[in-house]
Amino acid sequence: MPRVVFTENLRRHIACPPAEAEGGTLRELLDAVLSDKQRPYILDDQQAMRKHIAIFIDGLPVRDRVGLTDSVEPDAEVYIMQALSGG
Repeated sequence: MPRVVFTENLRRHIACPPAEAEGGTLRELLDAVLSDKQRPYILDDQQAMRKHIAIFIDGLPVRDRVGLTDSVEPDAEVYIMQALSGG
């Protein structure tokens, strides 16, 4: 099963322990993993990735930030992190 890991920075803001779930696409995986409290922090009201979130599947950035149609292999590692900027 794909494994979803949230970075420590996100875990400071919301309870999100690592999880495993089935899903052939990122959308299916997030639907299986995200709780009602986690979902609004990761996805916007249109169910697309929020601008301040970055997701990597096996080290590669997600390409479809709106439809979340990127493929997820059964042994994939998915990392969800807050994109930080400074200035």
